[in-house]
Parts: sequence; structure tokens; C-alpha cells
Amino acid sequence: MDLTYGRYLKIDELLGLQECRSDGPEHDEMLFIIIHQVYELWFKEVLHEADMLIAINEESRLDSGAHQLRRILKIVKTLEAQLDVLETRTPLEFQSFRAVLESASGFQSAQFRELEYILGVKDPQHLERFEEGSRERFCLEQRYNSPSIWATFLAYLSGAGFAIPVDVLERDVTAPTVPSAGVQEVLSGIYRTRPDLTELCESLTDLDEGLQEWRYRHVKMVQRTIGAKIGSGGSLGVEYLQSTLFSPAFPDLWEIRTGF
Repeated sequence: MDLTYGRYLKIDELLGLQECRSDGPEHDEMLFIIIHQVYELWFKEVLHEADMLIAINEESRLDSGAHQLRRILKIVKTLEAQLDVLETRTPLEFQSFRAVLESASGFQSAQFRELEYILGVKDPQHLERFEEGSRERFCLEQRYNSPSIWATFLAYLSGAGFAIPVDVLERDVTAPTVPSAGVQEVLSGIYRTRPDLTELCESLTDLDEGLQEWRYRHVKMVQRTIGAKIGSGGSLGVEYLQSTLFSPAFPDLWEIRTGF
């Protein structure tokens, strides 16, 4: 049997994955399911690209890393744009099927937690939300115990002769990224003398800023949909999401700007 577009992409299986649970079903449940399934597909691709970026850092091929970062940034912009579609839904339209979600919540997205871990935002509490021995828990544990994009970038800089502090290079990979005066001194020098590496640093800043913008847009989308209600699955909803705002993944890249 010849390979066709449909067979290659498994279109029949793909289109069979949108199973509404509401009576009727309610019209807007289909949009809700598709948007969130698409988010998970994009998360999968971002993780795929981030793994390549880490491999490039470890192999000291920074020219290729810039290409990988550009692709990730385009995907982050796409993630943000999808909120425009979701915001066409009114609060009453969401309430028409919200009860069928029961304890399900976007808070439980294992791939988004993987993305946070690969960026160096490592909160061990997220591990406990997934059953021990499950696929999600296994993948999260791997990310949690592996170097972040930032850690591998600093290791590259050290290998290239830059004086990255030893305590930073030897920091526990499970520890969250914290600002370092020594790293900032190196970065300030790079911005003044190495335009090639400066461009890469700016792309990392773009990524950090893009994810913060997505978080902000996500907060406002939730707020206009459910107001101050408790989130699906018992999360704190808007209150929790607001607590995640303005916490950069790469703080050193932001700290150095005051000194220029």
C-alpha cells in the first residue's frame, strides 16, 4: 500500500483524539480540547529543540545554537498567539462544560514542567504531583537531574576560556538558577568585546522574555474566563499564576543591564 499524507501523519488517529465529555456535547469543549492538545504538541517540539540546543552547547557549536534558539522563539510566539483563539470563548461558554473536567487541570501538564526544568526553573514539588513509576514522573526526574540550557551555556563559556566561577560550574544541577556576580562580570565583558556571543545572549534573553510574556497572557486569559475562582483541579487559579510572573529563568542576563 502506497504511503499517503494521511497514513504518514496518522490523520485518522489524530482526528479521533478529540473526545468531548459534556452532554450534547457543548460547542466550546471541542475548541478547549484542540487548543490544549496543540499546546502539548508544541511543548514536545520545544523540548526536542531544547535537547538539540543543549547538545550543541556541549559540543561547542554555538553557531548552530543560534538557529535552534530562533526556532524555539518562533514557537513561543505561536504559543502566545493561540491564546487569542482561546479568548474568543466567553466565561459562560467555559462554564457550560467546566464541570466535566473534574480534577483535570493544565497545572498537571508534565511537559510544561519539563520545559521549566530544562530552563533551570527546578521546583521539586512538581515531581510529587505525578505517580511514581509513571512515564511523566520518569521524564520529569530525568530533566530534574540534568543540566539546564543555562548551565550548559556557562560550561561552554568556561571551556572557551571565560572565567566562570568554579562554584557556579559545580552547582548542583537540581538547584534553581540564582544570580552570580562572577557570571555577570564575564557577561558584561562579552557584551563589550564579543558581538557573536552577545547575539546569542540576546536570543536567550528573548526566550526568557517570551516565556514571561506567555505567562502574563495566560494569567489574563484565565482571569477573564474564571475571574478569581479556584482553578480546575483545585489549584489557586489566577493567584497561583500571578506568583509565577516576572521570575526570569536567566537572571544574570537581566542583572547586567543596569551596569551598562
